[in-house]
Amino acid sequence: MTDTNPSAVHKLVTSGTFTLDGGEWDVDNNVWIVGNDRSAIVIDAAHDHEAIARALGDRELMAIVCTHAHNDHINAAAQLADLADAPILLHPDDAPLWHMYYPDREPDAPLLQGELLRAGDVELKVLHTPGHAPGAVCLYAAELGAVFTGDTLFNGGPGATGRSYSDFPQIISSIKERLIPLPEETVVHPGHGASTTIGEEAPHLQEWIERGY
Repeated sequence: MTDTNPSAVHKLVTSGTFTLDGGEWDVDNNVWIVGNDRSAIVIDAAHDHEAIARALGDRELMAIVCTHAHNDHINAAAQLADLADAPILLHPDDAPLWHMYYPDREPDAPLLQGELLRAGDVELKVLHTPGHAPGAVCLYAAELGAVFTGDTLFNGGPGATGRSYSDFPQIISSIKERLIPLPEETVVHPGHGASTTIGEEAPHLQEWIERGY
């Protein structure tokens, strides 16, 4: 598997707790910083805003993009936004999950299907991929040959759908319609764990359906 341009994509792993439906789990999250040496966006500000700020260095933070609003993907967003004076972007369908963690604060702008974002020299296309969460999105960078999938697609299968606001048939439909058509060499950068490629995951789609993954 070929990695994407290391000067354009930086991976930071932060650790904390995911809570939902009365449960609590220790998790490691991938925080993706995408851009150039002047400006960047952060994809999923998780757990530790100070560590993310250190990783950004003196680059201008253009936006904090949330692939979905489970607490472990947004729990450093507000503090990072306030520190860097940057907007938080979230798909509006994830408002109920967002307000579980931030009852008195709204995201600054919506993410919508087909919208184009700019991160330094990189253009990111928003792909609405509901299923793991109703407002889940992926971010496709064609010139990098990469897609940032949050918890929609991992190395080994789709994201979990056994909790509130999730839906298994919907996540399979999202992957089939929005992700599988991408070039097979596209590198998949997920919200947790190791990266993979569309080509490595696509052949297993029918198996996931049959297993009710």
